[in-house]
Amino acid sequence: MLILSIDTSTRGCSVALHRNAELLAGYDLYTERSSSAMLTTLAENVVKDSGFFLSDLDAIAVAKGPGSYTGLRVGVSTAKGLCYGLNKPMLAVNTLEAMYLQTKGFFPETTLFCPMIDARRMEVYAAVFDFHGNLIHPTEAIILTENSFDTELESNKVVFFGDGAAKCQPLFGNRGNAVFPSEDIKPSAKTVGILASLAFQNQQFENVASFEPYYLKDFMAPSPRKSVFSN
Repeated sequence: MLILSIDTSTRGCSVALHRNAELLAGYDLYTERSSSAMLTTLAENVVKDSGFFLSDLDAIAVAKGPGSYTGLRVGVSTAKGLCYGLNKPMLAVNTLEAMYLQTKGFFPETTLFCPMIDARRMEVYAAVFDFHGNLIHPTEAIILTENSFDTELESNKVVFFGDGAAKCQPLFGNRGNAVFPSEDIKPSAKTVGILASLAFQNQQFENVASFEPYYLKDFMAPSPRKSVFSN
């Protein structure tokens, strides 16, 4: 079971190759903009450097979101192109669930985990998982207030992480059960591949033709700036 995974949920891009859920190689490139051409090159390199050909792959996996509208579109279109070109099935993984896997090994079993992706202003995309990966709070777009996550914080340590977590600290960062890791934790194909391996075993394949990213909310283009020459 050889799976190539792609994550472009936020700034930059990430690719990884797993065999039977074991990481063989992975590349993370965090730049302001990552094109589909750059992503395809990274994918080809991670497979080649591991001693395989693209034709050896059993499936292509992609982080479906939530996240950046443009980033998700690039990742999904690249995954679709590879699936069509290689005649391989596609798997899709929730970005926040893959982020949770990056942190669970560093905290006790009573801890809750809240990965967050910045959604501009005081809004974030977030979900809450327990230590075993059970969903405590579903994935949604949340406008943060000082009362956000009161229920979870009342009786559990909650780890807030991801590029949206910094918005929480001024609101409820002084509460004893709120934990903010010092390490910057970004979405990565390295954990997407672990979840994709499980999805492959369960035959949870996507319809390549009709699949769309999990945008969570409609794309809103920025308002055009008023010309300095207008009256």
